[in-house]
Amino acid sequence: MNSQEQNVRTWAMLCHLSALAGLIFGWLGNILGPLIVWQIKKNELPEIEPYGKEALNFQLTILIINVIASIAFVGTIGAAFGFRHIWRSPFFLLSGGFGLGLIIVIINLAALILAVVAGLKANNGEFYKYPFAIRFIK
Repeated sequence: MNSQEQNVRTWAMLCHLSALAGLIFGWLGNILGPLIVWQIKKNELPEIEPYGKEALNFQLTILIINVIASIAFVGTIGAAFGFRHIWRSPFFLLSGGFGLGLIIVIINLAALILAVVAGLKANNGEFYKYPFAIRFIK
């Protein structure tokens, strides 16, 4: 493997792993990380174009899911507390907003794992297509 190919692999990996900036900067880091890496290197290394687009599309999809789920979470958390005195099921914590909150956590954990998997595959020279990403940027 020559240095050019290793350089492409490294930057392709960083396109995916830069989404982990969201752990520090919040949801904005998830979007800006891949966008910045892709925009900085797309002219110098045109081979990373598909990696940057795929990472950005996936992070935009996760952002939309989080916004919609958060709105639904806020809307249902009050309903869950309102019926607390009537509904005494052991599954109460999974009803209303609590169950939705658990789903939000699981989706974000899956997004974190998929970004790491995509980064590792890119470092091996493979292209990883995220399973449920909406293709905003083609």
